[in-house]
Amino acid sequence: MPELSAGDTAWVLTSAALVLLMTPGLAFFYGGMVRAKAVLNMLMMSFLCLAIVPVVWVLWGYTLAFDGTNGGVIGGLGKFGLDGVGLDSMSAAPIPEFAFVAFQAVFAIITVALISGAIAERATFKGWALFVPLWVTIVYFPVANWVWGGGWIFELGALDFAGGTVVHINAGAAGLALALVLGKRAGWPQQPMRPHNLPFVLLGAGLLWFGWFGFNAGSALGANGLASAAFVNTMVATSAAVLGWLLVDVVKQRHSTTLGAASGAIAGLVAITPACAFVTPIGAIIIGVVAGAVCALCVGLKYRFKYDDSLDVVAVHLVGGVVGTLMIGLLATESFTGGAEGLFYGGGVDLLWRQAVAAGVVIAFSFVVAYVLGILIDKTVGFRVSEEEEVDGVDLNVHLETAYELTSTSAGPSRGLPEPASVRAETTQGA
Repeated sequence: MPELSAGDTAWVLTSAALVLLMTPGLAFFYGGMVRAKAVLNMLMMSFLCLAIVPVVWVLWGYTLAFDGTNGGVIGGLGKFGLDGVGLDSMSAAPIPEFAFVAFQAVFAIITVALISGAIAERATFKGWALFVPLWVTIVYFPVANWVWGGGWIFELGALDFAGGTVVHINAGAAGLALALVLGKRAGWPQQPMRPHNLPFVLLGAGLLWFGWFGFNAGSALGANGLASAAFVNTMVATSAAVLGWLLVDVVKQRHSTTLGAASGAIAGLVAITPACAFVTPIGAIIIGVVAGAVCALCVGLKYRFKYDDSLDVVAVHLVGGVVGTLMIGLLATESFTGGAEGLFYGGGVDLLWRQAVAAGVVIAFSFVVAYVLGILIDKTVGFRVSEEEEVDGVDLNVHLETAYELTSTSAGPSRGLPEPASVRAETTQGA
């Protein structure tokens, strides 16, 4: 039995902490992009994932994802509640299994949090609180098993180093489904719905970029050359994607925007995630430029097809995840993969079709399940706030708070806040 590596363990635990930071980073990224009356709700949707998912993960998530595989579809229940995971037990890498549990837990947290951007400013908090554990259980845990737990995508030979299919395609497809279930925001697209705080957006993007080194390089599960290569590829692909997005900005509207730079960085991070350990740095730059430009162009699809994806989860995460996943089939090189090669390196279309199958099945599975869950939740506890509550602002009506104190008064039990729509309605009915 190999000995535990203190260095590898330290790196994986550090990477887990970096990835955990990504969810608050996402909260600020999304929070800055919504209008001022919905920023607290946007922050809370991410923080609720931090509260729910770790508990679910320890109880049954880890065992369903990584306790072997049954028919290539789902793990067993032998490690329910982390039963059998001891201080001396090891994962496949020379690190404690507890370190692997922690590292994979933070991936599950941010994956479901990504979905929230598609339904910003109009979802009920109770509906979201119900969706989170249901979706991670029915969708995320099985897909993680398919790709990383020895399931059918792993057996197919499709490559996903750090989460192109498991995280980004998965979340993007679910976001599209929920956007369709909840419908358009009041006034969209006629009314401008601009970001209320672009410094928040850049802060969030910076925190995500910082944490993403743990996301990608940490997936090597060791402090080694593979982690170093993933680190470099993550760095240059992200930089190239910012340039690709800004180029589209300049061509389309003759201005380079702050929101475009931040969005380009996220698009590059998304696209390089599945490929970061399978391509050369030149390949990473190509992936970044392509992802930045393509994702920027795809933002306009929601206006053409009339679906209100509030914060462009589809254009950035679904499209970016597909770009990165498919480009492995073009740019993967044997010197990095240890075997498989992409089309541009003489491997033909063998790897490309495998990547396409993996992406296509995850899109279909996640979309259908999320759509059904969204309908069921909406018909039972309710998944969309009323139009009056939405117009007033979900912060006030859902959380009884506002992010910014815009008046100087503080008298009374409400501390100067206006009454939420629900309270006004009860008062009117009582009269």
